[in-house]
Amino acid sequence: MQTFIASVAVFGLLIFFHELGHFLVAKKVGIMVHEFSLGFGPKVFGFNRGETRYNLRLLPLGGFVRMAGMDPNEEDDQGIPLDRTFNFKTALQRASVIIAGPLMNFVLAVVLFAVIFTLQGMPYATTEVGEVIKGFPAEKAGLKVGDRIVAVNDNSVEDWNQLVAETNKHPGESLNLTIQRGKEQVKLTLTTVKDVSGQYKIGIKPTQPLMKKLNPLAALAAGTSFTIQVSGLILSFIGQMFTQQAPVDLAGPVGVVNEIGKAAEFGIFQVMQLAAFLSINLGLFNLLPIPALDGSRVLFLLWEKITGRPVEPSKESFIHLIGFGLLLLLMVVITYNDIVNLMFGNR
Repeated sequence: MQTFIASVAVFGLLIFFHELGHFLVAKKVGIMVHEFSLGFGPKVFGFNRGETRYNLRLLPLGGFVRMAGMDPNEEDDQGIPLDRTFNFKTALQRASVIIAGPLMNFVLAVVLFAVIFTLQGMPYATTEVGEVIKGFPAEKAGLKVGDRIVAVNDNSVEDWNQLVAETNKHPGESLNLTIQRGKEQVKLTLTTVKDVSGQYKIGIKPTQPLMKKLNPLAALAAGTSFTIQVSGLILSFIGQMFTQQAPVDLAGPVGVVNEIGKAAEFGIFQVMQLAAFLSINLGLFNLLPIPALDGSRVLFLLWEKITGRPVEPSKESFIHLIGFGLLLLLMVVITYNDIVNLMFGNR
C-alpha cells in the first residue's frame, strides 16, 4: 500500500506539472482550453470552471490538455473564434505552448530540491580526505586519511565541490596541494590522471557528507544549480549509450514503481529526491526529437517558421502516429525486462 500511494503521488505530481505548463502558456497566448485531465480512461470525477473542464481519470499513467483547434474533427470547436484556436496562433506561440510542458518538469525538480535543501539540508562534504585510493597519485604523493586540503595551486578551497572544480581546471597537469595535517601544514605535489570514465582525478574520496540547511532563496539557487548538473549528467550518459560507451539502462513503469517503493522505505525526502530525478528525466525525454514527443512537434514548428508553410497536417499526424506506436512497442519491451529483472534478477 505504501508503494502504491507513493507511486500515485509521484506520477500524479510529474504529470500535473507537465500538463500545467502546457495549460498556463496556452491560456497566456489566448487559446481556449476545453479540458485539463490527469490520467487516461474513464473519468473518476471532474468539475467545470470557466471555459475549461477539469477531470481526474482512472489510469494515472499520463494526462492531457485538450485545446481548441488541435483536432479538426473536434465538435467543441464549433463557433469558437479562430483567434482562440491553437493552429491560428503563430509558430512561436504554439512552440512555447508545447515546450512549456517539459520546462515545467525542470521547474518541479528545482522546487523539490529546494524544499529538501531547506527542510532536510544539502549534503556538504568538507575537504577532509576520507579514503585514499591505492595506485592513484594521492597515495604516491603521501596524502593520508584525515588530511584536510586547504588550497590547490595557492587557491583556497573550503568544500569538496571547490576542490573538484580546482582539480578539473588542470587535467593531466601538476598540482600543488596545501594540506592541514593536525597542527602542521604540508605541501604536496602530484599530477592528475585519467580514470576509466575518462575523468582526471587524484584518487581520494571525502568523508561522510554533513547536512547543511539552507534558507529558501539559497535553496532555490542550489536547486537550480543541482538540476542543471543532473541534466548535464543524464545527457552525457545518453550520449555514451548511443556511442556504446555505456550500457543501455532503461526502466519502464514497473521498474520506476519498484524504485519508488524502495525510496518510500527511507522516508518522504528520499521519495521527493527520486521524484525530482524522474521529473528531470521526463523533461529531457520529452524534448528529444522523437515523433509523438514534444521535441518533434517543436521541430515541425521550426520547419514552418523557416519555410513559411506548415507540414501537411495529415502527414505530420501520420509521423506522430508511427512514433507513438514505436514508443509503445519500446515500452512493452522495457516493461517485460523490468518484470524479468524483478522476478529473476536476484537469483
